[in-house]
This record gives sequence, structure tokens and C-alpha cells, in this order.
Amino acid sequence: MKISDKKKEKISEQILAFLYSQNPKSLFTSYISQDIARDEEFVKKLLIELKEKNLILEIKKNPKGTPYLKRTRWRLSDATYQSYKKHQ
Repeated sequence: MKISDKKKEKISEQILAFLYSQNPKSLFTSYISQDIARDEEFVKKLLIELKEKNLILEIKKNPKGTPYLKRTRWRLSDATYQSYKKHQ
């Protein structure tokens, strides 16, 4: 089943809004997918697309500086956060 680009954009907007509401925390992909009730692999694909557009940042290390082997956390970029803040 294929999802239209318009629906992908709406889901991406949901992801950005959720990350904005949780800012400055960085969240794991599984937590984001659980909250917006979408498949984890699909959400990961959208998160990577948002990263390529410089809307979010990918964090590959834990707070102690040890790299994650299989997990990734995400948070809004500063520019995206400021943009959302202006519209709120």
C-alpha cells in the first residue's frame, strides 16, 4: 500500500509538532512512532527525510558520549524550534 506525498507531509508535520512539544528532550524513534501511532520503519524513513532537510538533528551518542549501536535519538534543530516558536 502506497501513501501519498500529501499524507507523508502531514505525518511529518505531526512528528515535528511532537518533537516541539517535547523540546529540549531528544527522543528515540520507537517512542516517536508509538506516540503518533505509525510503523517504526516508516517513521524512521520520514525522520531521515526531515534530517536531510535540516529540520531535525540525529543524536547517535548517549549522554555519557558512548555511541549507540542500533538506536538513534532525534530532536528539533535550533532553527526549526525558533520557527515553531514564532508561530505559537
